[in-house]
Amino acid sequence: MFLAEEATNSVDYIAMLESFIERAINIGIKLVIAIIILIFSFKIINFISKRLYKRLHRKQVDETIARVVFNTMRIVLKLLVVVCLVGYVGIETASISALVASIGVGVSLAVQGTLANFAGGVIIVLMRPFKIGDSITSNGESGTVEDIRLFYTNIVTPDNRLVMIPNGELANNVIINKSAKENRRCDVVMSISYGADVDKAKAVIREVCEANELILQTPIPYVEIGALSASSVDLNVRVWCKNSDYWPIYTYLITEIKKALEANGIEIPFNQLEVKVKQ
Repeated sequence: MFLAEEATNSVDYIAMLESFIERAINIGIKLVIAIIILIFSFKIINFISKRLYKRLHRKQVDETIARVVFNTMRIVLKLLVVVCLVGYVGIETASISALVASIGVGVSLAVQGTLANFAGGVIIVLMRPFKIGDSITSNGESGTVEDIRLFYTNIVTPDNRLVMIPNGELANNVIINKSAKENRRCDVVMSISYGADVDKAKAVIREVCEANELILQTPIPYVEIGALSASSVDLNVRVWCKNSDYWPIYTYLITEIKKALEANGIEIPFNQLEVKVKQ
């Protein structure tokens, strides 16, 4: 009797082992197939996304919108593939969804800043206060917009530093877009001594402004006294130029006005210290 029971128990264990091995083989095969499908699917999604990106470029769609569509489409499609393959392998997606939902409530409290950045990214894409390639100043940083992502905007400073500004802060702070307008005013302050001829200095500066073809003559260049400082008369020089010519014009004015004033005998004052020694 005891031998019969032992035989029955041994048969049960063997059956359980065979069932486990069979199930493990089935899951293993499905897992291998899922990995192969995942790799090929990701390659196809990357290919389709790049084709769409190039097509948007040919249609002359704004670079900002093109990149956002490219990144969003790639991420969403890959997530769909992963969810489908999880179900194919045999993992219950309903339980995973319930777990993610329950965790999401707690995580959402910890990632309020991230959600604010996401919302800010959506606002930037929809309202378009700037686009890729624009020169902006915000949050104490200035540079050229290199990329606009869902959570961060990347700008490159003039000294080639990459600055990643959270979109939440960008959407809720002042943004100075220096590239929004076609023309831009270039302001320079030049100082002359109190003994210099102001009218002659103004005439010399106007000649310098008229000599450069990149300086627009409408509106006409502005050259007037801006302030009477402690040791100098400050002349405000304001000219208009194309946005792309701003820095060449700024350098030109600083250099050529100094040369012209010196060539005409107009003194450019500088701070001096007189020391008297009493015996």
